[in-house]
Amino acid sequence: TRGMMLLLLIVAGLGVVTLLVILFAPHIRKYAAGGVCQSSADLEGKTVLITGANTGIGKETALELAMRGARVIMACRDVNKGEEAAASIRAANPKAQVEVRELDLADSCSIRAFAQKFLQEVNHLHILINNAGVMMCPYTKTIDGFEMHIGVNHLGHFLLTYLLIGQLKRSSPARIVVVSSLAHNFGWIRFHDLHSQGSYNSGLAYCQSKLANVLFARELARRLKGTNVTVNSVHPGTVNSDLTRHSTLMTIFFTVFSVFLKTPREGAQTSIYCAVAEELHSISGKHFSDCAPAFVAPQGRSEETARRLWDVSCELLGIEWD
Repeated sequence: TRGMMLLLLIVAGLGVVTLLVILFAPHIRKYAAGGVCQSSADLEGKTVLITGANTGIGKETALELAMRGARVIMACRDVNKGEEAAASIRAANPKAQVEVRELDLADSCSIRAFAQKFLQEVNHLHILINNAGVMMCPYTKTIDGFEMHIGVNHLGHFLLTYLLIGQLKRSSPARIVVVSSLAHNFGWIRFHDLHSQGSYNSGLAYCQSKLANVLFARELARRLKGTNVTVNSVHPGTVNSDLTRHSTLMTIFFTVFSVFLKTPREGAQTSIYCAVAEELHSISGKHFSDCAPAFVAPQGRSEETARRLWDVSCELLGIEWD
């Protein structure tokens, strides 16, 4: 019957595609891996703080920067998972100076407590990597009542950076790296409904938060001119990590097409590049992907939107940051 023929054709087609993927896998992998950080910069005597460093690209970034001699502070919501990640880094490099501290970006009290303790106990901060993030989670609110994506991915990191900016300036030259995404292209800042109370779509909420990351990096760079503290945003690439855990469809898609995705180590390369590359010492307010300057969507280049988002963020967090 016609139905059977169609089914056979689909199965045969899928078989051919699968065979081609298997045959060309090495070439696909090489292309999918993307750019690699070529800098051999030594980080002896430098202090690095990475949020969400217990898994995925955050963990790989921590490993690489610790290998380069930095003291790496891994700020994690789940301290036990953080300690496991730190132990695996020490196993790979017994000399690695890694330590885990508790930080829940969905709770401003946790952020303030973290910063207070950090400033009391750590004398310098040369590199801050705002890496932690949530993606496509069901509608939930942070402790402070913010929608989870904008709350963790943007506002939590905004507050953390505000609390540590003095330390970064005192430690200059210093760098801030904001992990954003290509998804910022599909995002809009919905000032009329920033917390998606009118309607909620997890994908759009994620895209909005990633656009907020780009706008924050650009506006902060403008305000930091002349301080010897730079800030750039990065798109890590499409990485096979547990960030997709909230979306069954995305998990299936990522599993099927894993050959086209970056490993966490490959995904960490641009964060590492922006943190260490000598040629970027005075570059600020730019967006990078595959260790090279990358395209920014028009809505990510709007100075007016960036300033408005800055003011709204300060208002929501109850801070004054001029």
